[in-house]
Amino acid sequence: MACMMALLASAAHAQVSSEEEELSLVYGDKATISIATGNQQPLRRAPAVATVITSEDIAAMGATDLDEVLETVPGIHVSRNVQGYNPLYVIRGIYSEFNPQTLVLQNGVPMTMMFIGNRGNGWAGLPLENVARIEVIRGPGSALYGADAYSGVINIITKSAADISGTEFGVRAGSFKTRDAWALHGGKIGSVDVAGYLRVGTTDGFKGRVESDAQSLNDQLASTQASLAPGSVNLGHDAVDGSVDLAYKQVRLRAGYRLRDHIGLGGGAASALDPVGQGRTERYNADLSWNDIELAPQWKLGLTASYFEYITTYPTPLRVYPPGARIFDGQSFVLFPDGMLGAPNTWERQQRASAVVSYSGLAGHHMRFGIGQDDLNMYRTQEFKNFTFAPGLVLTDLAEVPVDDSFLAPRRRIVRYVYAQDEWNFARDWALTAGLRHDRYSDFGGTTNPRAALVWDASADLTAKVLYGRAFRAPSFSERYSVNNPVLRGNPDLKPEIINTLETAFSWQARPDTQLQLSVFRYAMKDIIRTAGFPATRSNTGAQNGHGFELEATHDVRTNVRLVGNYAYQRSTDEASGEDAGYAPHHHVFGRADWGFASGLLLSGQVNYVADRARAPGDTRPKVPDYTTVDLTLRTHRQWSSWDFAASVRNLFNADAREPSLYSPGNPMPVLIANDLPLGGRSFYLQVSYRL
Repeated sequence: MACMMALLASAAHAQVSSEEEELSLVYGDKATISIATGNQQPLRRAPAVATVITSEDIAAMGATDLDEVLETVPGIHVSRNVQGYNPLYVIRGIYSEFNPQTLVLQNGVPMTMMFIGNRGNGWAGLPLENVARIEVIRGPGSALYGADAYSGVINIITKSAADISGTEFGVRAGSFKTRDAWALHGGKIGSVDVAGYLRVGTTDGFKGRVESDAQSLNDQLASTQASLAPGSVNLGHDAVDGSVDLAYKQVRLRAGYRLRDHIGLGGGAASALDPVGQGRTERYNADLSWNDIELAPQWKLGLTASYFEYITTYPTPLRVYPPGARIFDGQSFVLFPDGMLGAPNTWERQQRASAVVSYSGLAGHHMRFGIGQDDLNMYRTQEFKNFTFAPGLVLTDLAEVPVDDSFLAPRRRIVRYVYAQDEWNFARDWALTAGLRHDRYSDFGGTTNPRAALVWDASADLTAKVLYGRAFRAPSFSERYSVNNPVLRGNPDLKPEIINTLETAFSWQARPDTQLQLSVFRYAMKDIIRTAGFPATRSNTGAQNGHGFELEATHDVRTNVRLVGNYAYQRSTDEASGEDAGYAPHHHVFGRADWGFASGLLLSGQVNYVADRARAPGDTRPKVPDYTTVDLTLRTHRQWSSWDFAASVRNLFNADAREPSLYSPGNPMPVLIANDLPLGGRSFYLQVSYRL
């Protein structure tokens, strides 16, 4: 974190040396952050526990997908959901099946799918060629960002014309029949800054082996042999990503399209292997902003409007259970000769508008007032299936069912909010940031969330912070309104989940070449939405508390060698049982060494150690096995004429890495995949790009 702090400190006393300029080329500028308050400010003094990852960092570590980057952030572990292996960005031990507690933004706009409450069940990766920087805050952010900024906020900032400056073409090929090609352009048309991006890709995905699945258990109960296990998870997909960024003075327009097609269903929709079903998602996004409008002396206005459409369909219906399965409905077994089939399709349209007024007329104060409205409309649902409830489970022909008999009818949610924030430098080297936001939901009422942060520059090389925040996570449409679902049922009386968090943090420039950072946290969660029984029904029954710390270090051994590392510890307790909440690692260690040599080559090696993952209360399986992965990347970090090259090997020693499968208390079969979810083994890629 903040790898450039040593350079910034020395720049106050002397001209930046040529060696320091070389490091800047490798690591980029991490000195500022905007996600903590909405204003650009020094990272060291930001009223949050924050991390910035630059495009130069991404290149050095050899990452090609967002998940690989976030696994290197202290306090974050990327786990997996069985359905499509969608990523779970587990921050400080806060784990759930779909991970709606982590808010992901793109250029400040939520990427949330209202049906599930997360990034969607057809995520299928986010490439990094068009990413300028990633800003992360660990801890609550609802006082500024509202819903789902619960355990943390991740903001993905795409490249502008200034970041690209010319035209670039690139190709990459690697394991699992993975192929990618992209083009980037940044320049001007008249007085308008223009940036464009297009990428196409395809992969078969790794073929992790599952020894037994949910149908294996069904076979034991029903005396059948329908299970496809042992077998492989299905993780292939095709991808298209495109965007345009136009800026004229204080006005900026961004628009994008993202297609994921032929998406494999991972370990299956219901933890039964499905090599046939395929999903398709389309995302259309646009946002228009007009910033720094002078209203009067010391008064400025910013206006933003955004549009986001998210379509999820299953052109090839998913197989909930395979051909020959006999499914118990509570009274008898029902035979499905062609398998239990379903295609729950959704169409969402999100329109957001906000206005922010800032005032700096009071000495030492920077005040910010915001107002906005979100129109969140799942305007269409459609379901094809070959079963119904009458009231027991009945086999039918595969056909579209009436909306009232489907998994969910269309729903709409209007959110109106106001917030206020004051950054007050009340004394030399002291700053107090206080904020309050109220959100009013059309379907479940209001919620108010405060924050307070005290930052003290104790000396020229030491900064201390004390932080408090309250945050909420809004129930998804599926959680409140799901019906006619053989696995999950909704509850229209659900309330938001609530968390209160207290943090302290220290940033110490121990030497010009060494920086240390420590953050310590404690949180209490209540009204957690959990499921129980079969079919599972949701309710606000959970409570959990957690504590831990994160230690980060950066050390420049020489002008061309840098060591970066972090260690995170957490322990979370389920209050009902008094036992460990499970799933998340108690210990997570990451280290990276970068060596620049031969006047333009960069060799980077990194180690990721994930350890001590307990099971959920009631799950009697042994702990999830620890694992260690090692990655190596060799690349050019300064242009060799117009060409850049990279080669990388991931999981060099082919470690058997696994993520925990769910335990569902109250379900007749609480453990559906006994030996957990396998991750990818050793893999390679080669990459070349050319700049005009």
